[in-house]
Amino acid sequence: MHLGTPGDDLVKGLLIKRYKRFLADCQLESGKLVTAHCPNTGSMKTLLGENRPVWLKTHNSSRRKLPFTLTLLGVDHGGWALIDTSLPNHIVKEGIIQDLCPPLSGYSGVQSEVPYGSRRSRIDLLLTDRNEGFSDRRACYVEIKNVTMASQTHKARADFPDSCTERGKKHLWELRDMVAEGYRCVQYYLLGRTDRSSVGIADDIDPEYAGALREALAQGVEVVCQRVDIADGEAVLGAMCPFDFE
Repeated sequence: MHLGTPGDDLVKGLLIKRYKRFLADCQLESGKLVTAHCPNTGSMKTLLGENRPVWLKTHNSSRRKLPFTLTLLGVDHGGWALIDTSLPNHIVKEGIIQDLCPPLSGYSGVQSEVPYGSRRSRIDLLLTDRNEGFSDRRACYVEIKNVTMASQTHKARADFPDSCTERGKKHLWELRDMVAEGYRCVQYYLLGRTDRSSVGIADDIDPEYAGALREALAQGVEVVCQRVDIADGEAVLGAMCPFDFE
């Protein structure tokens, strides 16, 4: 997915602070201080720190109060974390259409934000019309989570969630219920930082989410984990990665 053109609508800077959930003060390479919109409303645990490098997306719309959006944030080893939470679903959808996710290949129909379930949810992606040659041709419901928190216990791992998530638990219950109705259901974790190689669950942060996931797995919900590759203003699906969950 094209994030922007470096030096044009993607500009470099340094993070000074993030505050009030939606705001981030940054210093551009020119030395100018700006306030950017922070589209990530979560805790951003393990991501925040003074003078971390950032990429800001610029906007020319006169309707916007803030002309910059915090899009990428520098992490360890020169890596990047995907901060703009509006992007993961688009990256995954584009990657599935381009056949970059083997576990979800072969579907000709890829729809976003389709209403489903008894809890009035919207599924991130609904995959339909799987091609001949696959043993399982059921419609597939895919819920996507962006994983950006460095694990506190495993050096090369990123963990989900970074705070308690009632919404995340509700999504798992919905997937479990759809499996019971005969559909294929997938909890997809996008490893949204390039300095980690596997995904885990932070059951110390939200043990109820971990419990809901164990129950969902026992009922037939699948887990797919894949990393994002970020370079030259592009974010694309990269290698599949291990899921570390006991």
